[in-house]
Amino acid sequence: MTISSSTKVLAGIFAVSGTIHLAKPDVYEQIMPSWVPRHREVILGSGVAEIGLAAGLLAPQTRELAGWASIALLLGVYPANVKMAMDSTKTRNPGFKVAAFGRLPLQWPMLKAAYAATRGA
Repeated sequence: MTISSSTKVLAGIFAVSGTIHLAKPDVYEQIMPSWVPRHREVILGSGVAEIGLAAGLLAPQTRELAGWASIALLLGVYPANVKMAMDSTKTRNPGFKVAAFGRLPLQWPMLKAAYAATRGA
């Protein structure tokens, strides 16, 4: 089965984001919910997971499993995105506010792409 463009885009997003997680984990530390233990380790682990998922989404043999794992990851990091949006309301930086709230609806097409991957697309 051929790979859909949405799956390719999701793989690209995961590859870039995972690389940033590993290269600059401090970028993500400020958005971690306080109830998550060991922030740095979780950030690094999620970076490795995102890079692994990117590769898994591109390979036909692992696409279905990577699709389900992508859904789990996206749902798992959603609380950090919500926290970032809430934190942005306390700043006067309009760019940060737009980016923080803009991330929230972007999760839905990513979830849709991940679900399509579970069906081999």
